[in-house]
Amino acid sequence: MGLTPVKNEAELLALVAKGDERAFTELFDAYYRQLGEYVYKLTESIEVTEEIVQDVFIKIWLKRETLPELDNFSYYLFILSKNQTLNHLRKKANDKVRQLEWLKQFEEEAYMPDDTPVIEEYRSLIDDAIEKLPPQQKKVYKMSREERLKHEEIAKILDISPETVKKHIKLALRFIKNELSSQNDAVIVLVLSTPLIFF
Repeated sequence: MGLTPVKNEAELLALVAKGDERAFTELFDAYYRQLGEYVYKLTESIEVTEEIVQDVFIKIWLKRETLPELDNFSYYLFILSKNQTLNHLRKKANDKVRQLEWLKQFEEEAYMPDDTPVIEEYRSLIDDAIEKLPPQQKKVYKMSREERLKHEEIAKILDISPETVKKHIKLALRFIKNELSSQNDAVIVLVLSTPLIFF
């Protein structure tokens, strides 16, 4: 898989290792869609792809102190993505012949430690925070995030303006970030609240 590297990648990795959220966001923006396109070819599911790529970036953030030690960050991203995809294919291996072929191809390769329990804990915390939102905010947020409707579509369905939709989503995200108040959580909320769109 060929990823287009960021020009100032080494500098960004050093900043991310120190907990710089802006540097992480720049890396995230540069690679999120690229990884999504790769994983989607294997999973053929936008929802599964989104979850896998989100998990990869959360792992990057959780292990950020080790980033300056990497010789090839794009290869590291590739391995993480491949491992996450393989874990999914392993669970769904009986569904498709092609998934079985991928399983065989990657089965013997080394894996990195699995941080899934930690990530699932964050997903659970975010779900809890969403449930605490005011009814209209929660409805708008879920329509945007889970049903993947555009602001204009939500506005039409709920008979409100697109600007009101944007305001509800902004307030919902602010509330969720406040609920998960530490710096680490704020970055993870960013990852988990960014929809994957590459069409």
